[in-house]
Amino acid sequence: MSMIIGIRDAGSTGAVAAADINGGIYSPAKEKAAARGVYTGRSQLIRRLRSLVCAAKLKLVVCLVIFSVVVLVTSRLSSVMGWVPPHPNPTTSSRGGGYTVLMNTWKRSEALKQSIGHYASCGGVEAIHVVWMDSEPPSESMKSHLEKMAFSKSQAAKKPNFKFNMSQDDDLNNRFKPIQDLRSDAIFSVDDDVIVPCSTLDFAFTVWQSAPNTMVGFVPRMHWLDKEKSGVEKYTYGGWWSVWWMGTYSLLLPKAAFFHRNYLNLYTNNMPSSIRDYVTRERNCEDIAMSLLVANATGAPPIWVKGKTYEIGSSGMSSMKRHSKRRNKCLNDFISLFGRMPLVSTNVKAVDTRLEWFW
Repeated sequence: MSMIIGIRDAGSTGAVAAADINGGIYSPAKEKAAARGVYTGRSQLIRRLRSLVCAAKLKLVVCLVIFSVVVLVTSRLSSVMGWVPPHPNPTTSSRGGGYTVLMNTWKRSEALKQSIGHYASCGGVEAIHVVWMDSEPPSESMKSHLEKMAFSKSQAAKKPNFKFNMSQDDDLNNRFKPIQDLRSDAIFSVDDDVIVPCSTLDFAFTVWQSAPNTMVGFVPRMHWLDKEKSGVEKYTYGGWWSVWWMGTYSLLLPKAAFFHRNYLNLYTNNMPSSIRDYVTRERNCEDIAMSLLVANATGAPPIWVKGKTYEIGSSGMSSMKRHSKRRNKCLNDFISLFGRMPLVSTNVKAVDTRLEWFW
């Protein structure tokens, strides 16, 4: 009678011994099932750890998105809710000289007072000239009050020169009449209800100093070729939302922009008189005419500076109905009077990287 003896490894022998000790019978199938149970437990643990890591990553991404949205909404609300005057910094001053604030005003005395008080506190301002567009002249008490305000708000050792520029006629072209005895080459043209913080204004001035022949400012607009009929090109004037959507611009509005004082003389004495007559007749679009004038002289685009601006007054001409159609007509009529399209499109924006996280 023969006997077959099976030889097993130590692990198997241990398993047999364990089976014998426990009073059971050794079975290979049971051994494999036990091994699978160990591996199954490990894989479940690994899957659980992976799911926890993925959930943590997802939560981190959601938190970053929420944080970004909060920062964006907060920055937008600060401009929508209005301007809060900061405490002026007496050490802030513009490099390489200063600039003249040329402020256009029309029946907004409260906005005018607030604007003069603000710009007088900016270190780079050497003079403030108010272009009075109302047919009724300002009272002597008002002129005296604003002059004292400009003097008291100034933080500079040399106080800004303050003057009213009066005109005999109510003409929008008076906004860009030449000014005698200016201290500076730089003109900051601004509406009486527009506030630009001093630090932002100071940065824009340094940008203008790098390109003094062009216009540098905060309110971009654009144009595009709409159609061509019978050999005549027709253009469309695009507002802020067009600039935001397309990412390009071709002109700046002088409601908040720097340009060289020589353009005041060019506008009044060298630009085709038919354009000034058009502005007088239509009582609109002198800002487009100035942008076209600068572009025609330089053959280059303007420079848009990224920075917050605040409108503190009531709505003006730009909020009236049919405004867009009138602007389209002005643009095309001016191009015809200039004899060519001088505007140059660009997507360049000047950014103060000291204030930016990403650039």
